[in-house]
Amino acid sequence: MISEKMEQMLNDQYNKEVFSAHLYLSMCSYFLDRDLDGFANYFSIQAKEELQHAEKQFDYVHEVDGKITIGAIDAPDSKFNSIIDCFEQTLAHEKLITKSIYGLVRQALDEGDFATHTFLQWFITEQVEEESSVKALLKKLEMIGDNSSALYLLNDELLKRVLVA
Repeated sequence: MISEKMEQMLNDQYNKEVFSAHLYLSMCSYFLDRDLDGFANYFSIQAKEELQHAEKQFDYVHEVDGKITIGAIDAPDSKFNSIIDCFEQTLAHEKLITKSIYGLVRQALDEGDFATHTFLQWFITEQVEEESSVKALLKKLEMIGDNSSALYLLNDELLKRVLVA
């Protein structure tokens, strides 16, 4: 059994994960519009991963006799200033998600809800990977600068990324 407060917090997190998917699809569209199919692929996969995260949370809440209540999802930004701007916004967003997950972990510990605490450990590890990946891409983009050949190579590298379940 899960507490009402934890259920509500997990519902909020579920909706944040769905918003994340919408944000990354918006970024995918930005890159498709610029014929950068590798960058678009990166964000398309990011969106799919966020939906997988939401699904994990959905399933868990129902496993512990809670209920997910689907909330309204705000429209994400659809205009970006540059490639670097997209990745800077991505990093800032991932940091917000990390902070939110840490709040869930704190609540689970405060309540002595060890099942939820254990469930959330996967998300903590995932967030470390997410932030690290985005930081690495930002560093590459900063090195690239205005070098279109290097941008082409990075785009080609990102095109090879595949979704891992």
